[in-house]
Amino acid sequence: MLILQRKKNEAIRIGDNITIIVTDVGNDSVRLAIEAPAHIKVLREELAQAAAANRQSAEVSRQGLEQLLQLMNEQEN
Repeated sequence: MLILQRKKNEAIRIGDNITIIVTDVGNDSVRLAIEAPAHIKVLREELAQAAAANRQSAEVSRQGLEQLLQLMNEQEN
């Protein structure tokens, strides 16, 4: 992990096409502007975690439905 210190209006470059700019610094938060190509997904960590949890929940639900359908098909035969 790389740890950098930046001040307001200073930036960090990632590769050739991603720039992170510090736009505001408060007592307990930092506001960042992120410039990246449209095909690069940029999410807050809590949203990425929620999306992963939703995908996992959907997979469990799908598996449960498949098991229920299998049991129903077995009972019909």
